[in-house]
Amino acid sequence: MEPDDPTYSDITESMPDSLRDQGRIGIGVHLSLDRLVFDGETVLSDLDLELEPGKITCLLGPSGVGKSSILKVLAGFIPLPGNSRITASDGESLLGRLSYMDQKDLLLPWASVLDNLLIGGRLRGETPDNARANMLIRQVGLENWRDNRPDTLSGGMRQRVALARTLMEGSPILLMDEPFSALDAITRFRLQDLAARLLSGKTVLLITHDPMEALRLGDVIYVLSGHPARLSEAIRPEKDIPRDPSDSAFTQHYSAIMARLAGEAEDAS
Repeated sequence: MEPDDPTYSDITESMPDSLRDQGRIGIGVHLSLDRLVFDGETVLSDLDLELEPGKITCLLGPSGVGKSSILKVLAGFIPLPGNSRITASDGESLLGRLSYMDQKDLLLPWASVLDNLLIGGRLRGETPDNARANMLIRQVGLENWRDNRPDTLSGGMRQRVALARTLMEGSPILLMDEPFSALDAITRFRLQDLAARLLSGKTVLLITHDPMEALRLGDVIYVLSGHPARLSEAIRPEKDIPRDPSDSAFTQHYSAIMARLAGEAEDAS
């Protein structure tokens, strides 16, 4: 039986400066993608995506439109097609400056929460940074579960461990592929609040199919749609994240995005 998640009310209320300052300088990323073809079908073409320094960029669209393919190109999981390029705002390589968080938590089942955070450094032959790992575990509200294995945690708790492990790398750029989509609505809502605080100052690309999640977390939102898929103009919602879904501007953006996605679905049917 899974345990109940601990309360979220005090998480990150007194976040140490050493965490808040991670990635403050910010690195922008520009992806110019000429064409991406799978099984002879052009999925994406003439795509220009800008990730602004220190901002959360949300890429929104229906399943199968190519959202995750864009993320995997940036992560290096899919080779960069010819006549395409990825550039950083500081002119340096992105190698070693990206972290990736999957929809699945991908935790090591035999390792404790603490060891799951330390595994990356150990694989690189680094001295384990227990102090940083313990600080992150506190910040995601799991201090009392530090020595637990993943199979003793709820789904929401495991995703919090996965978020802490992603932040453990200290990368200025984070790529997140629908990391909260498998969770129930309440847990997802709470994790969005937590992520908004912990990701402050990072350059983030968050892939999602949920307009509400994009509007709660995105500094900049793009809708990916069409065949081959194209990006919409940038949507820049007002107010600080995480935003209140009951706000009138939020609901107006939500209605406009849903109308766009519904129109695309009708065109494809």
